[in-house]
Parts: sequence; C-alpha cells; structure tokens
Amino acid sequence: MSTTETPMLDRSLLLQLQDAIENMSPITIPRFLWPILWTGLGALALWFMVFRENDQPIRYKIPSPKEPEKVEILQSPSIKVPGSSAIQCYSPADGRFLGLVNPATPNAIDRAIEQAHAAQAEWAKTSFRARRHVLRSILQYVLDNQEEICRVACLDSGKTLVDAQLGEILVTAEKLEWTIKHGEKALRPSRRPTNLLMAYKRNTVHYEPLGVVAALVSWNYPFHNLIGPIISAIFAANAVLIKGSEQTAWSSIYFANIARGALVAHGHSPALVQTVVCWPQTASHLTSHPGINHITFIGSKPVCHKVASSAAKALIPVVAELGGKDASIILSSVSKRDLPRVVETLLRGSFQASGQNCIGIERIIVAPSIYEKLVSILEPRVRALQLGPDADVGAMISSDSFNRLEQLIADAVRDGARLLAGGKRYNHPDYPSGHYFSPTLLVDVTPEMAIAKEECFAPIMTLMRAPSDAVLDILAVANASEYGLGSSVFGSESDPRLQEIVKGLKVGMVAVNDFAAMYAVQLPFGGIRGSGYGRFAGEEGLRGLCNLKSVCEDRFGWLGVRTAIPRPLQYPVPNQPKSWRFAKGVVEVGYGTTLKRKVGGVLGILRNS
Repeated sequence: MSTTETPMLDRSLLLQLQDAIENMSPITIPRFLWPILWTGLGALALWFMVFRENDQPIRYKIPSPKEPEKVEILQSPSIKVPGSSAIQCYSPADGRFLGLVNPATPNAIDRAIEQAHAAQAEWAKTSFRARRHVLRSILQYVLDNQEEICRVACLDSGKTLVDAQLGEILVTAEKLEWTIKHGEKALRPSRRPTNLLMAYKRNTVHYEPLGVVAALVSWNYPFHNLIGPIISAIFAANAVLIKGSEQTAWSSIYFANIARGALVAHGHSPALVQTVVCWPQTASHLTSHPGINHITFIGSKPVCHKVASSAAKALIPVVAELGGKDASIILSSVSKRDLPRVVETLLRGSFQASGQNCIGIERIIVAPSIYEKLVSILEPRVRALQLGPDADVGAMISSDSFNRLEQLIADAVRDGARLLAGGKRYNHPDYPSGHYFSPTLLVDVTPEMAIAKEECFAPIMTLMRAPSDAVLDILAVANASEYGLGSSVFGSESDPRLQEIVKGLKVGMVAVNDFAAMYAVQLPFGGIRGSGYGRFAGEEGLRGLCNLKSVCEDRFGWLGVRTAIPRPLQYPVPNQPKSWRFAKGVVEVGYGTTLKRKVGGVLGILRNS
C-alpha cells in the first residue's frame, strides 16, 4: 500500500514530519567522547554477534510418518484387529488404513524409564538459556512445518485443517513462546518474607526437577496434547514419558520426534523424551512405576479413577484434567451490535474439533429476553454446516458414542426439548467408512435432562433458557453440573451481574466476553469437582513439575548471628515453670498484638532467664 493510501497517516502529516526532520539542528559531540562512543558501539556489536547469534534456532529435519503406498479403505474400521495385539491405525474421516503399531510391553516401559533417567541426569545440569535454545528450535520447526503437522493430525484424528491450525498449531506456538519468555522467571528461586523473631534469616523457595515425569494424553488434539507436556517437562529440567492414546498411535512417534530432533540438533540426548502406546491393561505398569515422579492425566473420569488408584501404590502425584460440561452464559445486556460476534463465538466453541474439546461449549444458558432471538439466529447457521474433512465439521474419533448420543437427544426431546437440526449419525456419501455425527441444535433443554448433565464431546449445541435475569437463577443452572472445568460469560462490562457471575461460577477457568481465551494466554489450566484437580500451563503448571525446596539460611552468619538455644530451653530443662514463662515471653515478643504485650514478653524473658 502506498503512503497516500495509508488510512492512518494523511499526506499533510507526513510532509510536516519530513520538514521537522530536515530542519533539526545537528548534534555536536565533544571530541573527547568519540573514543568512548566507539568503544561502546563496538562492545554492543560484539555482544550482539556472540550472544544473539547463539540464541538463534537451529533448523532440522525429521522423517514424516510412513503411509501405505496403496490407499486401503477399511469397511468396519476399528483400532482392534481380531487375533492380533497390534493397534490398527486409520483415519476417522474416511476409514483409510494408516498402519499397525505394536503396543509397548512392561519391559519396554521399564527400558524407556531407565533411558529417561540416564538422560535427565545430564539434562538437569543445563542452563535455562540452553533449554530456551531447544524450545526456540522446536518453535521454528512448528512454524516451518505447519501444513505437515496439521495434515498428520487431521489424518489421525479426523478433524479439519482449520480446526488443526487453531487447536494444534496456534496453542502450541503460544505455549512455546510463553515458556521461552516467562519460564525462567517462574522457576527462579523466589524470595519469601521472614518475621520479627527470625529477622536474621533469609528465606527462598527453589524449584528443582523431579526427575522423570509422565503424561497420559487424550486423542482429541494429538499434536498439542502430546507436545505440551514435553515443553513444560524439559524446561523444568525433567525427562518425560508420554503415553499417547491408542486412537492416535500413528502420529505420536512423529510428533515426539519433533522434540527429539531439536534435542539432537543442540547436542542433547533424544532419550530425554520417551513415548509409549499400550493397551489399558498394560498402562497400570506405567502409572504405578516407582521410576515415575509425577503424572499428568488428560482423559475421562472413569479412567482417572484407575490411574489415581494405580499411582497411589507408589505415591505418585497426579494432575487430572477430566473434561467438562462448560456453560456459556449470555446476559440480556449483550448489545445488538455485539450479538453477531457472540453467535460466531458460540458456533466455534460448540463445533470446534467436532465438539471433541474438553473446554468446548456444552451448554448455552441464555437470558429469557433474548432467548428466542438467539435461537432464530442459530438455527439456520447450524443447519448450514457441512460435514467432511474439507468442510466445516470434521469426523469424530470413532462411532462408539453414537448410540449414547442419539439416546440422550431422544430422551431430551421426549422430555420437552426441541430438536432443530441434526440429532443423529451421518452416513457420508463420499466417506461411508468415516465417523460423522450431524451438527445438532437442541433447544429448551432443562437442567434435569441427562444431556444437560453428561459430557457429550460431540457436535451438539444445547440451549437452555435461564429462569430469570437474576444472578442466583443463572448460577443455579450453570453450577448444576458435576463438572467444573471452564465457562464463559457474555454481557456488557457495565452490567454489575457480569462480575457477580464470574465470582459465583464453580469452575477453574472463566472467559469474559470470549471463549477459551485462558489457554491462549497460558493461564493455569484445570478444573474442580468432576473435572479433576491440579493445574498445568502457566507458572503453576511449570512449578507443579518441580520439587519445591524451602531453604532457610542465616542472613548474617558471617557475623556470627545464628540461632542459639537459650539456657532456660536447653536440655536438661533446668526449671519447667520458669522455662515455660521464658518461652511464653518469646511468643509475646514475636506475636503480641499490642505494644503492652510485647513489652510484657521482654520482661518475661528477662525475669526467667
């Protein structure tokens, strides 16, 4: 765009700036300052060349995952093959066979953990700067290979390229950049306050690596869910073992190799990052393994019960993210001008990744005065959505949930809900072996209906009419679910109910006038109640992968100022009554709430010394 076409600066203003620059008086620098100036500029240039150049990412290559030379469409696709223990990998979008993966055995898991421990012992000696270099190279690879990463993720999970770009690339780039910029600050030793009695002490908390940590990740975001725990683990100087889902076993090795490739490019051991894929009956060997020091679990509540029970055998701490039934609350104060933006956000939040999104919008709670208006806008939009790998809404990971989803919808309609679009599985004419469920719009849903309680994890949009505009009525509906992962609230910033609802929601995360924005800025991620416990992402997530070591030191030890046990408190205690009064005096001096009590404490110490 030419200067005259630039809307932000008109030509007259540019001419004024040009005249001002031309008429500036030259700066006169005294001759004796020239050597100092040149020395400073030379030092700056040297610093830039030596240090800045070393910070640049290294470009590297890794092989793409192997695909069969001949396209074979499975008639009844399943990850299980009769008579074989191998995991069958296929594309949920069209049933295309991708390959077979041999599941890991307990011995293979043992070897992986052993190799990870050996690599971590060296990795723990690296500096934050060295770890940032590795992450910069991973980020460079992700940016250079976005199309390939998205293509692989789509093949293995059935999502569309747009959904992959947003849910795999964007969030991974953000996690990498945040860790590069802010990770060291989160993990540097933090100073802690002291008190009057211990004023001579210096207190810090150190964040030290745990050793080998594990992550059991879900299939809905095969790249991001796998690479995210790797980013945090290795920056905190840990080694990591990732157990990928059997549903996306084909892509997991390729995605893990992205991290391994960066480690090799920088001269570090690729054994720092381990991956396994196994059947559920073998997973318990991993989750109770004494060589694992922390587990991040992303999955369902029933499976988490088994993981937590298994981990308890070895007292392994677990962070659990178990999905949700996220509510999106639409207040009557949403302006007419903002409503179209809200509609687009609701559609993206409900149908992103075919609804297979742990923080996807599962319930839309609408103020009575705008309820019918919103229904009338959403109905034609949902009806117009197209299914397919190159369309609006992609495939689901499998057809296993289709009977359950159809029954939930049928039961809701029987109990008074209105089905305005979809509601059943879709037999795609071009991809008959694909797993598709029709984009669904179900309105007039009430809190008592099963579909308002159970996580659908599907392309199903449900609308619920709030009983009234009152905060308590809205919160009663929003908090009725056993889940408590995330929520969103839309309304005018001047509406006093907006912040009241934010405070009243029983969830771990809230986006105001937005959807799922918390993760895009790396706030701690996680929920409460049925959605799990603990957090990953952000400072809290990084620190959660560390041993928090409290260190209390003498501030003036070099002067001989150290803790000494007063004679009345030394063993053997010379006089219990006097020693007790002496100890009471110490407490009064340190914690007395008035000057009188503190003075009394001093006298008690002196009288009983």
